[in-house]
Amino acid sequence: MARIVTLGAALQDIYLIDHDDLLPTQIGGEAIFGKMLVGSKIDIDKLQYGVGGGGINAAVTLSRHGHEVIFMGNIADDSAGEAVMRVLDREEIDNSYVNYISNKATGTSVILLDSRHGERTILTYRGASDSFSNLSAEDLARIHPDWLYITSLRGDMETLASFIKAAHKLDTRVMFNPGALELSSPRELLRILAKVDVVLVNKSEAAQLVPGNILSELLYHLGGYAPITIITDGPMGGAATNRATGESYRFGIYEDRRVKDATGAGDAFGAGFLAAYAAGQSFRQALVFASANSTAVVSRIGGNTGALDDDVDLHPMPIQKI
Repeated sequence: MARIVTLGAALQDIYLIDHDDLLPTQIGGEAIFGKMLVGSKIDIDKLQYGVGGGGINAAVTLSRHGHEVIFMGNIADDSAGEAVMRVLDREEIDNSYVNYISNKATGTSVILLDSRHGERTILTYRGASDSFSNLSAEDLARIHPDWLYITSLRGDMETLASFIKAAHKLDTRVMFNPGALELSSPRELLRILAKVDVVLVNKSEAAQLVPGNILSELLYHLGGYAPITIITDGPMGGAATNRATGESYRFGIYEDRRVKDATGAGDAFGAGFLAAYAAGQSFRQALVFASANSTAVVSRIGGNTGALDDDVDLHPMPIQKI
């Protein structure tokens, strides 16, 4: 197994779950979440706590697969930070490089979840995970990981570039799943993607970076940057290409299950791919495990609750070489 650093957000997730009061309402062609009048009081059916954020979600999947995982991110010395540390301990994830921020609280998401349809709206206070400029890329030299898995750094391109540069010096391979703030600087992001080994985006994100309307066009244009490019397309599956092996695949979803909570679906796919690929599985096998892991995560409430172990038996799924 591999030594892998995950870099990104750590948040406490607070789920407010209801089966009828949070139903979407159509207003002017838009779906407005919940029939909630200003000033009203609404009884919620269930309250559930969890821990998420891109860096944590990825770390859980990778650790459950048997890799040695080190999480790098920011929390505060508060109850939410304690919850993050408990999850890291429980999942056997190294917390030696967790940084404590003194002037902000640990990031927290309040997730309004319609249990009937799995729709949700997320209210997020980024807190300690709002900035990553305090993290030092020099720490990679002490860890000397095989892989660095980077989730969104809130658009901090300078810190992002410093970690990728440090990884190159160590021959550490890099997988990157950018977020909305990185995508808001497409030219700069494309230059960075040319320096990573694996890039993961969804279809709408890919369309912000390169020309194209259909998945094959987007894969063709974006696939010229990183050696491995993966573009997901929600319930339609996705497509991926590996320049080193000359393989390209179009894949569907692993199973048609009811989505209970879509939170963390992208993290589950990306970390699922790396979990299998870093363990020596083939490009195709890693895509299958990624799809299975994403399906398992969205089938339960919580951004990483359903993450799969490495000994799960996988059945065939729709995947075609293109």
